[in-house]
Amino acid sequence: MSIQKAIIFDLDGVIVDTAKYHYLAWKKIANDLGFDFSEEDNEKLKGVSRVQSLEFLLSLGNVTLSQTEKEKLLKDKNDHYLSLIAHMDESELLPGISILLKKLQGHKIPFALGSASKNARLILDALHLTDHFSAIVDGNEVAKAKPDPEVFLVAAQKLNFSPENCIVVEDAQAGIEAANSVGMISVGIGKSEVLGEAAYLLSSTEELTFEFLIKI
Repeated sequence: MSIQKAIIFDLDGVIVDTAKYHYLAWKKIANDLGFDFSEEDNEKLKGVSRVQSLEFLLSLGNVTLSQTEKEKLLKDKNDHYLSLIAHMDESELLPGISILLKKLQGHKIPFALGSASKNARLILDALHLTDHFSAIVDGNEVAKAKPDPEVFLVAAQKLNFSPENCIVVEDAQAGIEAANSVGMISVGIGKSEVLGEAAYLLSSTEELTFEFLIKI
């Protein structure tokens, strides 16, 4: 098979669903500050950096804090999140992902992770997936959050593929915008009202098959 494309996967909502753990961690922060944080609120944090997420949460609760207080909350949130994901295993992979990654590997099609999460490697280690990826780019390696395309451009560079020859799989609007802005082929996993700008839209990872990607 002639390899003409490389795949860049987001992590949360594409490989594994850690959104529920982020939600619980942010909800604890909000509750400690005296207000509630809903699952609908959490949806707005998809693909958004930790710092930006905290700013959104504080604006939601109309809370003003010093930089020192913000930094403490960021650490508290991350500590709670890490305690929640500590017991993750392969059973939490989203439907079809395990088979897809094995097929891509078997056909020697390169794929990378492009995630804003600073805990991406920790999660991949827990899922025993770290060695499967040709390249991993996470929040520790990039300075700009999506919709800036930096994380995807760095991943493409590590894969030695030009942006137009990369397929990006995302579940967040910010990620789709980032991919589109540099001419990458965007595949959205989710609802059309959120991911309508994606070149291809799938309702779930069950539809993200090897055969689908090969057709692209």
